[in-house]
Amino acid sequence: MSVRSNMAGTVWKVLVKPGDKVTAGQDVLILESMKMEIPITSEADGVVKSVVCKEGDFINDGDLVVDFE
Repeated sequence: MSVRSNMAGTVWKVLVKPGDKVTAGQDVLILESMKMEIPITSEADGVVKSVVCKEGDFINDGDLVVDFE
């Protein structure tokens, strides 16, 4: 399972790291787009395998941002 961005923007804050347990509905990162903060949430429970982006990165709609074990 993985989390993908649902819009384009700059990664403002990464809220998880590898090894973290995540529950469905939990925010995993926050994007900044058009001066708004948009949380990106997990749709399922899991353990973070890797965070594919870092703070300051620009990501597009549909980009992989967090991968789960």
